[in-house]
Amino acid sequence: MKPVKVGVLGLGTVGGGTVNVLKRNAEEIARRAGREIIITRASAKDLDKERICDTQGIILSTDPMDIINDPEIDIILELIGGAGLVKEMVLKAIDNGKHVVTANKSLIALHGNEIFAKASEKGVIVAFEAAVAGGIPIIKAIREGLSGNQIEWLAGIINGTGNFILTEMRDKGRDFYDVLAEAQALGYAEADPTFDVEGIDAGHKLTILASIAFGIPLQFEQVYTEGITQITRLDVEYAEQLGYRIKHLGIARKTPEGIELRVHPTLIPERRLIANVDGVMNAVLVKGDAVGATLYYGAGAGAEPTASAVVADVIDVVRALTSDPENRVPHLAFQADSLADIPILSSERFKTSYYLRLNAEDKPGVLADVTRILADHHISIEAIIQKEPVGDETAIPIILLTQITLEKEMNAAIAEIEALQTVTGKVNRIRLETLK
Repeated sequence: MKPVKVGVLGLGTVGGGTVNVLKRNAEEIARRAGREIIITRASAKDLDKERICDTQGIILSTDPMDIINDPEIDIILELIGGAGLVKEMVLKAIDNGKHVVTANKSLIALHGNEIFAKASEKGVIVAFEAAVAGGIPIIKAIREGLSGNQIEWLAGIINGTGNFILTEMRDKGRDFYDVLAEAQALGYAEADPTFDVEGIDAGHKLTILASIAFGIPLQFEQVYTEGITQITRLDVEYAEQLGYRIKHLGIARKTPEGIELRVHPTLIPERRLIANVDGVMNAVLVKGDAVGATLYYGAGAGAEPTASAVVADVIDVVRALTSDPENRVPHLAFQADSLADIPILSSERFKTSYYLRLNAEDKPGVLADVTRILADHHISIEAIIQKEPVGDETAIPIILLTQITLEKEMNAAIAEIEALQTVTGKVNRIRLETLK
């Protein structure tokens, strides 16, 4: 069969890595795909820039539309990123009858419903394994490997920057902003780290995973997101003393009332495998009714780990080129006309355990007032640590772990605790998950 011709949009870290893998492993890839795969064209903003890849034999352009409108190109690899003009490029490529492979999580999370509908109309494939957790084949695992299961919940460390920061805070007793500066210097965090440290990046990825797990439309706007900027080294130390580690998790859970979609710092028992995923590595834990809990671990970013997922998608597309469109694997695992209208729960309806840290005056009755307020809101206490005042400090730290409770009740209790005359400052709250 004639070779499949590929056009690459973007020759940055992921684009360059993809070119390298496709060229270096060309013979092995052809054996797996059944046809030769050749990169014939690529686009980049600056053609004179030094690159990590060999572009010999590839026609280069500064205009992605030159490639999108080339009738010889079979597959477009969208490796630019962002969700503005890129969305229009992808829609145009689909309109031109081209298959698309992308590593763009924001594009899929924000515009995937529209893009997939257009792809189905045109009978082409949009593949996006590299959009979540880099080189970990988590989308394929859920969409295909676990397709016989009802997925009960999933929880993932799906942002390497946040995981690096929390690991350094735990291992070296450093403060958040100190580690953030190092992460920026190392290239793990952007100059504006908001997407990483405030949970937006993880929220995009969780949106995609939840849709594939539960057969629901992509709904990023319904994801509750909370960052890690309020986590202090004291919280990390106290968590360790209680037998937990703090991780920034994306959690999707199906309940009788609806689906929870949430990204936030989370206490996890230190014996859990996912609690020991450190540095910039990613991991996703998926619980199916038949298989039980399964863990997927690996590099969540980087040139060649992400390229690994991109190239796997290219191979899948090539294998499917001769398939009837109706018999291909659906974009979101479930047939497009079978997506369920399951409600997404508001954050007040979440049910979880909590870690609370507050500073209170060293006076009799303070702890009694706090426990009374919690009891009034039907919140049971699992454990308490009360520290002695340090130096000339008059306030003492009190740390509590609670049993599972409704977030609405916790919000009301925290408001009452903060209103106590004997409590100084805000109550620091971190949710706790045993991940069973």
